[in-house]
Amino acid sequence: MRNFSLKYSNVQLYFGEGAFSNAAGFLKAFEKACLVTSRSAAKVSGALSDVAKLLKELGVQYFVYDKVLPNPWASQAEELGHVLWSEGVDSVIAIGGGSVIDVAKVASIIALSGGRVIDYVLGRKYKRMLPLLAINLTHGTGSEVDKYAVLTLDDSREKHGINSRYPDLSIDDPTYTATLNKAQTIYTTLDTFYHSYESATAITANQLVDTLSSEALSTVTSTIPELINDLSNISLRAKALYSSMIAGISIDLSSTHIVHAIEHAVSGLEPKLPHGCGLGVLGPKAAYYIHKSMPEKSARILKPIDPGLKPLSEHAERASKAIQSFQESVGFKERLSDYGFTERDVNRVVEYTLRRLKYMIVDTPFNVTEAVVRDVFLSSL
Repeated sequence: MRNFSLKYSNVQLYFGEGAFSNAAGFLKAFEKACLVTSRSAAKVSGALSDVAKLLKELGVQYFVYDKVLPNPWASQAEELGHVLWSEGVDSVIAIGGGSVIDVAKVASIIALSGGRVIDYVLGRKYKRMLPLLAINLTHGTGSEVDKYAVLTLDDSREKHGINSRYPDLSIDDPTYTATLNKAQTIYTTLDTFYHSYESATAITANQLVDTLSSEALSTVTSTIPELINDLSNISLRAKALYSSMIAGISIDLSSTHIVHAIEHAVSGLEPKLPHGCGLGVLGPKAAYYIHKSMPEKSARILKPIDPGLKPLSEHAERASKAIQSFQESVGFKERLSDYGFTERDVNRVVEYTLRRLKYMIVDTPFNVTEAVVRDVFLSSL
């Protein structure tokens, strides 16, 4: 896969091996940067050392904030926003997957525009933000190219998607994803799968979304069976990363809906549940209802995993089984019960999905009822 650059909305993105070299022109304009990371991924991937080396060459001061957790809390973004303001930085460099990039997005806003995360969940507008470079380390997030950030409110455990901002510059270098282990590789590619499937079947989808999501799903489903047996293969990593990136644009132009909505409810309640894993657990049963209501689009986009799937509502169960079988074929067999969920949790999941997170289901191609949410959740235990 050849290197390329892409200008999408407010983000300039560079894709391919060695893409980070394109960041020099952006970074040389700054005096002090904060490098936002998780505990280890930035170090293990090699990205952190590459960034530090370049900043030293450019004479840019920097320090590292390495406290970001998976399924990050709103308090982390608020704390980081205060750190950015108090340290007087003039740029933010996010080195990580979706959690790191999302925290950096919101913190870069809070640092100059003030407020708390809940204010932006409720629609507060911002006027100023710090420049942001995103160096993506996974092939599932899409956050390096879209406007969304996902954070969980500490007190209520509500996991919200915030219409926040685009990075100014993003780097998608497949060599930085080569240290993802097998489980992480599966989880992140499942994230791409459901970004593709949901954006194409959302009521907001258009022809460009159909094109991008179909390409993303087709590429990632043909790549992952090989990749899980050859984790160091950079060519396969590049294909998975490309799929993730265009799926990120697809959800930015359209939206996710029922699968992500219920997943936000469950991983907000249990942050130890990886996002892509939650999608994979809930997705097959949710697909039954999606295919039943939108059989033509569902059959078209799922063709790579089941060429015999028909654009008929009567094939809804087959669509569900096709996804389940595909996931099992690449080694994914986890259930919600593996993370401590039981039938006793169903009422809370229903309440979170239909009331606290109801904005996330408005683009679903059918009426999401309590019975539907209950069925998806209980079927995923």
